[in-house]
This record gives sequence, C-alpha cells and structure tokens, in this order.
Amino acid sequence: MPRERTFVMAKPDGVQRGLVGEIISRLEAKGLKLVAAKLVVASESQAKQHYAEHVGKPFYPGLVGFIRSGPTLAMVWEGDNAVAVVRQLVGKTNPQEAPAGTIRGDLGLTVGRNVIHAADSPASAAREIPIYFDEDEILDYLRIDEAWLYE
Repeated sequence: MPRERTFVMAKPDGVQRGLVGEIISRLEAKGLKLVAAKLVVASESQAKQHYAEHVGKPFYPGLVGFIRSGPTLAMVWEGDNAVAVVRQLVGKTNPQEAPAGTIRGDLGLTVGRNVIHAADSPASAAREIPIYFDEDEILDYLRIDEAWLYE
C-alpha cells in the first residue's frame, strides 16, 4: 500500500552546522522511510519555485537568497500521514516557540536560521518534491521494519 510522501530540506544552516545526521536520525527513529535524498545548492529557479507562495512579501528576497547560500539536503520521506508526522517532529517555524524535543526547538535559534524546511500540507509536498526530484529519483522499496510499524 503506498504511503504518503513529504518533502523535507536540511537548510544551509543545518548542513553547515553538521546537523544532517541528527535530522535524518530523528525522522528514521519515528519510523519514516527515506525514499530520496540529494545534496544540492538550489538554483535561482528552484528557490523561486520553492518559495512561490511568498512572492511580494517583504521577506521573500531573503528567503530566496538564504536557501541559495550554500548546500542543502533535499529529501523525500514516506509514511502514514507523513506530512503531519514530520511537521510535528519539526516544530513551529520560530524555534523560540517550538517545544523542546522538536528539531527546531532543540536545534534552531531564530526564524531565519531554523535548520529545516518541511512541506506544510500534502498539496505543498506534491508541489515541492518535483522542484528537486524527477520521479525516477524516488525509490519504492520495502523497509524491513515496516511490518512492525504499520497495522
């Protein structure tokens, strides 16, 4: 049975601070399955598509500039209710408001440097995934523990 997919990105600050392993570990420990990943410096086109919903807002140029400022780890994760599960693990956009135990609550300091992006809805995930991945780059495989994760 196909599971929901979501898009997650370790932002340039997360990569530069050496937090990629921590981010992946937290998502894997929850039971989510990594089905695609690549280290990428977003092109201007990718960055503008990624933040298209913020065009015209005063912070838009800063978002586009920051996401292009260094390598990111673009990822696709899969699981039941993957979007909601990842959003809960990630925490609120502002790390100062994110609960302890969330990725942003534990690892982020400011809104502009909150180490991770996660799609906020299934529609956003469906829009964001093809910005960074071709369909043939996303793997479909059975992880050995899936029988223990899903009823």
